[in-house]
Amino acid sequence: MIKIAVTDQEIQSCFPVMAQLRPMISADSFAKTVRVLMNEGYELASLTVNGAIKSVAGFKVQTNLFLGKHLYVEDLVTDVGSRSNGYGEQMIEWLKVYGKESGCSAIHLDSGVQRHDAHKFYLNQEMKIICYHFLTELDS
Repeated sequence: MIKIAVTDQEIQSCFPVMAQLRPMISADSFAKTVRVLMNEGYELASLTVNGAIKSVAGFKVQTNLFLGKHLYVEDLVTDVGSRSNGYGEQMIEWLKVYGKESGCSAIHLDSGVQRHDAHKFYLNQEMKIICYHFLTELDS
């Protein structure tokens, strides 16, 4: 079953899987950080099987000149011990339905250049590599 986290408990239950993708986030700050993101349109979905979270996705529905209205996936991870069981594919399919129901024309995501297995997965999900992502860090 896939559902969007609403309560702090639901958000926090996603932490062990999300931490596999975002190890820089602490358990203590996770729910608070997700709440800040939610104020900016972020949603957190989890796929649960037999009471265990197998996959999580953080995403936003947004609009820009490049893609129009689209669903942007900020975070997508399947539990390392549960991969190759179709959970990631189920999450992608759920995101496609959610995007269509929200009036989106596409799903868009970035993936780190070192994540070769993830790239294979995305290509197998009929996603295309359409651009490069550039970054300049700003002094604070």
